[in-house]
Amino acid sequence: MMDATCRRFLAVHVTYDPPSYRSCMMVMRECVRRFGRLPATIIVDGGAEFESIYFETLLARYEITKLTRPPAEARYGSPCERLLGTTNTRFIHNLEGNTQLMKNVRQTTGSVNPKKRAIWTLGRLYDRFREFAYEVYDNIDHPALGMTPKEAFALGTQRSGNRQNRLIGNLEEFKMFTLPTTKKGTAKVSAGRGIKVNNLYYWSEALRDPSVEQTEVAVRIDPFDMGTAYAFVQGTWVKCHSEHHLTFQGRSEREIMLASDELRRRRRVHSRQFNLTGRKIAEFIESLEGEELLLMQRLKDRENRKVLDAIDGLNQEKNIVGGDEEAVVSNDGQETAESDQPVRHGRRSAKASASKKEGSTPKDTTPLKSFGRF
Repeated sequence: MMDATCRRFLAVHVTYDPPSYRSCMMVMRECVRRFGRLPATIIVDGGAEFESIYFETLLARYEITKLTRPPAEARYGSPCERLLGTTNTRFIHNLEGNTQLMKNVRQTTGSVNPKKRAIWTLGRLYDRFREFAYEVYDNIDHPALGMTPKEAFALGTQRSGNRQNRLIGNLEEFKMFTLPTTKKGTAKVSAGRGIKVNNLYYWSEALRDPSVEQTEVAVRIDPFDMGTAYAFVQGTWVKCHSEHHLTFQGRSEREIMLASDELRRRRRVHSRQFNLTGRKIAEFIESLEGEELLLMQRLKDRENRKVLDAIDGLNQEKNIVGGDEEAVVSNDGQETAESDQPVRHGRRSAKASASKKEGSTPKDTTPLKSFGRF
């Protein structure tokens, strides 16, 4: 996500998974983690992930206007495409193992083949990418602006105001709106079994109430932990656990999807009537064949988890995030955000502390304050 006016990175996210609502969810969370708010207008392309009811609901809740770029009109996306090109030339193409040489495959020898020189894991790449986006690129003069993106952003904030009404104070509510739901949006509470979401049953003690049984409740699922779901019961979001929680805990939605597709394919080959249940999926995941089939996806999910933890605030001390907080909100705005949600302050480095004692002006290495942990 970028600011088209000042050409500044607002939020970045990398993943092994193809573009989907999960990527939209993480970009939105990263933007709120950095600035405590979302843009008033978002311009998107014609991707299917931007046309879902889930994405439209999130935008409607926080009063965000969505504009769709017309197809076959490349100039409407020129700021974003130019930013991607700069990222490639100044960052990606300078990393060990980049695939720039593969443009001319016949001229590439085995000694310089990028596949043999890949050393970057997804988590480490994400840390360095954020350092480039939030610190390096943010302080480079832009020819179209005559100043750095960081300075242009601060100038725009000074002219137009901080707009404290755009601050997001209730982070728990925001998290629920970033989680996807089912096609129906609700699930029926079955007595003694709970709610059924995507062929899996989830249970919580709050569902034991007789007034709740046999009623439809709104549900949300965590695409990175299929062992957990959320149900809106009597005005409160309740955390529910799967009947096979030990098996599905930490499993991504994509892994469960791959396992379900494989089970359906096998039954289709033998022309049998087949009802997919949570028990059958759990048994397949724990089997040897299931482990072989899903091993690659599990390795990808393990790396994706590092990116998810960084965005959700579990690795705040390791996050490399730059930018002036006063360029985002004023002191009054910070106090407003702090009153709604505690703010976790970063630690100043030992080198900066030592230089401060000597009387010199240290480089500000304090990470940008997080507006809370999801």
